[in-house]
Amino acid sequence: MQNEAIINQSKTGINWNTSIFMALFHVGAIAALFMLSWKAVVVSLFLWWVSGSLGIGVGFHRLLTHRGYKTPKLIEYFLTVCGTLALEGGAINWVATHRIHHQHTDEEGDPHTPRDGGWWAHMGWILMGTGQQYDDKTLARFAPDLVKDPVHVWLNKFYWLPLTLLGIALFAIGGWSFLMVGIFLRVTIGLHATWLVNSATHMWGTRRFETKDDSRNSWWVALLSFGEGWHNNHHAHPVAARHGLTWYEVDINWWSIRTLQLLGLATGVKEISPEAIRAAKEAASSNANSNAAENVRARAA
Repeated sequence: MQNEAIINQSKTGINWNTSIFMALFHVGAIAALFMLSWKAVVVSLFLWWVSGSLGIGVGFHRLLTHRGYKTPKLIEYFLTVCGTLALEGGAINWVATHRIHHQHTDEEGDPHTPRDGGWWAHMGWILMGTGQQYDDKTLARFAPDLVKDPVHVWLNKFYWLPLTLLGIALFAIGGWSFLMVGIFLRVTIGLHATWLVNSATHMWGTRRFETKDDSRNSWWVALLSFGEGWHNNHHAHPVAARHGLTWYEVDINWWSIRTLQLLGLATGVKEISPEAIRAAKEAASSNANSNAAENVRARAA
């Protein structure tokens, strides 16, 4: 019998509700470019960090999806609210999508693999695929821990409310400039930064670990996504809370988790073992030497 997760990933035609909102936000983002001010930019950068880093990376991804660390429920709910400010749907739907992605990475059933096309992986799956909309049975299957939590169920249902209230507050404080830059431009850039993790880091970059999927490490996607671009590291060890493994692999999301840990607000923090990193390095060196020897033999022939 075909896996239900695979059935749910088929193209369904244009998701008009999602597509209309995406179009409006992109038009609003362009309009915001004509309303830029230093204050609006500073506020937006701060909100981008709150929503994209604390919310999506630290909250939705490394905590709720993979349980790479534990934190008190109040902190968990706070991070979840931060994530709703990115307009990437409710946490339960987001988590279900990402767990399906890991179960079927770059194979049939993956919601957003570039093997179905780069555009599809970037945003086509939002506009014409599931768009993270699943029935209750699928959500219960892939996010059972969250559907049992009434607070998460409420936040998932009304995920649009925090962003709406934020928009009202920004307009009251700074007028149209704050609203357009802080909501429309910031959200649109944030969406594309997240989508690049789905698309670009499965097409371009380097591979530290040998995995069965196409995951890559991309420094520029990591900078745009606060550390999520070290995607090969992540797919090799999904539950690890730390994705950037060296000093030059900037991982702002890990810095936040580490700060929570130092404050006693994050426990059970999972990391990739030094042995696994060393083994990957040795394997890469061995492969490089083997390839070099093969090239020498080819030239000699």
